[in-house]
Amino acid sequence: MNREHADAALFGDALACEDLQRAAFVPQQLDPAWLETVCSRAEIHLSAIAIIEDSRNEEEEGPQGLALRRIEAKLDLLLTLVGNLNAQASADSRLPIRWSAQGVRMPAGDACVEGSTGLFRMQATPWLPEPLVLPAVVIACAPGDDGRPSQWLQFDPLPEPTRAALERHLFRQHRRAIAELRAQRDL
Repeated sequence: MNREHADAALFGDALACEDLQRAAFVPQQLDPAWLETVCSRAEIHLSAIAIIEDSRNEEEEGPQGLALRRIEAKLDLLLTLVGNLNAQASADSRLPIRWSAQGVRMPAGDACVEGSTGLFRMQATPWLPEPLVLPAVVIACAPGDDGRPSQWLQFDPLPEPTRAALERHLFRQHRRAIAELRAQRDL
């Protein structure tokens, strides 16, 4: 598959984000029985992120609300510190990626082979040390926009609840990026 078809398959009608993230693709055979566990963990991971991030937007009234915000701030600090320790120990590099609920385009390693399967892993949030892991298939290998080798990974197979959780996560990421751009523009 060429890069235009791969971009259309992954990003054509889907909300996509461009990020600089700690990410990697680990080629390996995917055992169907194990895939259910991987997808279930990804769904739990994404749901937990949603609950934590959405609860931060809720306004609490009164002294209990203030106490809860202090506890939340302490937990945020603790999670950030643990996340930073894990990031220092992590072998995954920060890579420019473009991703959607369908898949990801990222720099390719030396062994990019169309049709190979494996696990895509990414640090979905800077404060959570455990990476998000999704099954993926390489659908294209070609030079990227910058001329360096890129690979297009299609998340497959993802159960509908996992895909829906991934779409919600991407929507929150996109909304946050727009808010940051507006804040910078207003300065």
